[in-house]
Amino acid sequence: MTRPASFKYFKTSPEVIRLAVMLYIRFPLSLRNVEDLLHERGIDVSHETVRYWWNRFGPMFAAEIRQKRVQQLRAFSKWKWHVDEVFVKVNGKRHYLWRAVDHEGEVLEAVVTKRRNKAAALKFLKKLMKRHGCADEIVTDRFASYKAALRDLGALEKQQKGRWLNNRVENSHLPFRRRERAMQRFRRMRSLQKFASVHSSVYNHFNQERSLARRDIFKLTRTAALAEWRELCTG
Repeated sequence: MTRPASFKYFKTSPEVIRLAVMLYIRFPLSLRNVEDLLHERGIDVSHETVRYWWNRFGPMFAAEIRQKRVQQLRAFSKWKWHVDEVFVKVNGKRHYLWRAVDHEGEVLEAVVTKRRNKAAALKFLKKLMKRHGCADEIVTDRFASYKAALRDLGALEKQQKGRWLNNRVENSHLPFRRRERAMQRFRRMRSLQKFASVHSSVYNHFNQERSLARRDIFKLTRTAALAEWRELCTG
């Protein structure tokens, strides 16, 4: 967990830094869009400053969110996992982003690999199970590498395959795809992995399942999530 000293040598207030990082990661905005939105609020910073803030504090905020949620996820996210991979262009070359969500839409893990094969699937599933234990059911598509990797892990009987069973994780790719377009793709594999991990934590924090809750309940949970965000890195 980070400490208040993280902001020690910054003239800008932590509240402004948190706002800028939240706008950039949570919404499909470019760095210059965030600069303009802050300017409308009387905050004069350049888009390069926003870039520096996101690179410096984004992983810190994500780590604190993840630390607070991981024990809860281990206790309540073992019913069913949905696993899928999507291709992402990195400096013109195709890479693969492997992602897993639970039955409630919480993003559990995101891993970037250069290849889409058994070794990559095994790496992803090992990291997923190390952090979150093992689910009762693991829903995948018909990609053969999942079957081979799960057989090596001794969890083949947990696999489920079906044409529409994996729609939850397919839909969960959409917020990341919108961010990817706003950022005009990625230039390094490392930056893709960094952003995918941070985006997953922030998405989890603000994902309130709006369509499943009454308006009054949604407003309360949204307010609570924003209040918790404003308390990040305060000790």
